[in-house]
Amino acid sequence: MRDDTKKLKRGLKNRHLQMIALGGAIGTGLFYGSAATIQLAGPAISLSYLIGGCVIFFIMRMLGEMAVDNPVSGSFSEYANTYWHEFVGFLSGWNYWMNYVIVSMVELTAVGIYINYWFPDVPQWLSALICLVIITAINLINVRIYGEFEFCTAIIKVAAICCMIIFGLYIIFTDMGPFPNNLSNLWSHGGYLPNGWWGLALSLVVVMFSFGGIELIGITAGEADEPQKSIPKAINQVIVRILLFYICTLVVLMILYPWNEVGMQASPFVQIFSNIGIPAAAHLLNIVVLTAAISVYNSAIYSNSRMLYGLASQGNAPKILTALSRNGVPMVGIFVSSGITLIAVVLNYLFPGKVFMYLVSIAVAAVLVSWFIIVVTHLKFKKAKQREGVADKLHFKAIGYPFINYFCIAFLIFIAVMMYQIPDTQMALFILPIWLIILAVGYILKNKSN
Repeated sequence: MRDDTKKLKRGLKNRHLQMIALGGAIGTGLFYGSAATIQLAGPAISLSYLIGGCVIFFIMRMLGEMAVDNPVSGSFSEYANTYWHEFVGFLSGWNYWMNYVIVSMVELTAVGIYINYWFPDVPQWLSALICLVIITAINLINVRIYGEFEFCTAIIKVAAICCMIIFGLYIIFTDMGPFPNNLSNLWSHGGYLPNGWWGLALSLVVVMFSFGGIELIGITAGEADEPQKSIPKAINQVIVRILLFYICTLVVLMILYPWNEVGMQASPFVQIFSNIGIPAAAHLLNIVVLTAAISVYNSAIYSNSRMLYGLASQGNAPKILTALSRNGVPMVGIFVSSGITLIAVVLNYLFPGKVFMYLVSIAVAAVLVSWFIIVVTHLKFKKAKQREGVADKLHFKAIGYPFINYFCIAFLIFIAVMMYQIPDTQMALFILPIWLIILAVGYILKNKSN
């Protein structure tokens, strides 16, 4: 292997970062997971996404401040290692890797569900396996190919959402009776908050899963051109776009169709346009949601391989994970991250139709830990910069430090409490401590071996 391949290549442009962030956050959580959120919150689902989105914006500004100051591939694992404790860096890196492994499994499960819309006799596990092989091959080529693939698939998603909003508004203003009486679906089936504030609070669990993946902007910092310019722009613009897409889309959907008739058998987007008598739109949207699931799986394989590379560079994972191909991609990390998601193929073979919510709950628990570490690490980062006398010279600053940090910590704890109230997500709260103990034991054994 040549010497010029010993480092990750900086091949991601600003447009790639923008679309990678959109691609990570506009996926199965919105296109399929919103069905579960609709059942909990009803028409107030748009309010759920607004609340969750504001919290995520605060957290991303914290991550952005650290990433611009030190743009490395390990991202918040590296920052936790530097500003908090070596164990927290070890824990956050491996936890994030596990989180995205679970997200990968969620996306593979969704691929099978979407394919079944057209081909109900095709086993979900087979669709998942084909997707796994294709995306692994794309990631092995080079980071620019990954960026271009994600750029294209994200454009498809964004264009489809914009068209759906415009088409939905056209139906609302022309074919659904006199405006504004046709807005009644927002309140005529139990009210805007049919399950009360409690239902809204419970819905935030699935909402937070939807936003999981946006922190991928920080992971891309090590391969970004001009990170001091591209990362702030990506964070600020992407958050606004995601909120607009999520909220506008869900408001239109809740007007078009009664919330209490949306089921879990397919994407709500596909169900609603099919049920209002526009099957062509339903088929087109199923193509889009399938593309979205493949796109997020693509981002998951990318981020997992880079996190393993960062952990190995810190000495927190086997050195073989720093091995790069001639094109500068962490090939061993890609194979490991892709290979372990074969578990999803097995689960879909053994338990077709029952896997989705269980995987979502584990992913939510893991991402809460990641966000918690980002928030606390940022507190320690700021104190370190204040001691160095450079806190006022940072190029990209978080909002409302330190009060917003404490607010975000309280919110994340609140989400964990809400998870305990939902039978399908309780299991994750019991699995999480076991996982953290395993990581602690791994850290101790690693130190002993050194």
